[in-house]
Amino acid sequence: MSRKETYEQKTEELLIPLIEQHQFELVDVEYVKEGGTWYLRAYIDKPGGITVDDCEVISRALSDLLDEHDFIEEAYILEVSSPGLGRPLKKDKDFERSIGEEVDIKTFRPINHQKDFTGILKAYDKEKIVIEVENEETMEFSRADIALVRLAFDF
Repeated sequence: MSRKETYEQKTEELLIPLIEQHQFELVDVEYVKEGGTWYLRAYIDKPGGITVDDCEVISRALSDLLDEHDFIEEAYILEVSSPGLGRPLKKDKDFERSIGEEVDIKTFRPINHQKDFTGILKAYDKEKIVIEVENEETMEFSRADIALVRLAFDF
């Protein structure tokens, strides 16, 4: 397991009791380097949406736990936020909740000269994702070919 994965996993372990205590959902944890700075990000949600105050409560409590356990070697910035409108679908519970919803799929390589697809999520498993596109046609994608799946949003 890489250091990045270890940090994310240990952070999740610290977060889960906090999330459950407040009846929130832990969407994702990521440890990424952007512009020379490390960021530890926790994405949380709840029915009806997460508020700034919700993020602050979790951020303060998580910050104290991270200071106490002190397992991250580098300096980093902690961010706790909502996953946003275009949240990526990563876990089975994300896909399950999104059955029947419109999703955007971005593939690593072009399929029929195209890398971006939009359709209604119909099915998923460990190997594939199925969407319904125009004219009730279905398209099946191997998970190995997919760079990103997220809820579609129109303004």
